[in-house]
Amino acid sequence: MISVVDYGLGNVEAFLTMYKKLGFEVIRAKTKADLSSASRIILPGVGAFDHAIKLLNKSGMRETIENLVLGDKIPILGVCVGMQMLATSSEEGKLPGLDWIPGNVSLLSPSLKSASFLMPHMGWNSVMPKKEHPLFINLEQEAKFYFLHSYYYECDDILNKSANVFYGFDFACSVSSGNIHGVQFHPEKSHHFGTQLLKNFAEI
Repeated sequence: MISVVDYGLGNVEAFLTMYKKLGFEVIRAKTKADLSSASRIILPGVGAFDHAIKLLNKSGMRETIENLVLGDKIPILGVCVGMQMLATSSEEGKLPGLDWIPGNVSLLSPSLKSASFLMPHMGWNSVMPKKEHPLFINLEQEAKFYFLHSYYYECDDILNKSANVFYGFDFACSVSSGNIHGVQFHPEKSHHFGTQLLKNFAEI
């Protein structure tokens, strides 16, 4: 069962719709009990880092998710701010992240080398996945995804980068460590490219 965590942020309905069209069993998880049958977890997110962490804590599901991901090794996919929450910390806020893939989330603008690269980073971009990474099966050739963000993930260990994107400079747009994965872009808004990635995650 794919469990899409509904803690008050993210395009939960879009993920439910896409997985139902793909023929996978999927559920909206709003309580600990809803996660009892989870074999895959989607952690969506939009907006500010601290706000997302506070809502996840308030939901009462954080401890259960941690037990499933860190203890039972259930695969998880963080999306947008859901990916950033996997980090140790963020320049956008003061609260600690989950620290599941060590790194820091930093503001894009100081690293942009040209005024033509505006903030936020919004729109379609090609991604450059790590060779043969299971999230990007059948997406190796110029796959494009939809982005909307102002902060980016700096991994402590470059081996945890699973895909890069160029927007003024190269940075990680996907991170992975074992059963833990995150993408900065929105697969639920990325048409057939996003559909393929979500299918890959369900079969990872």
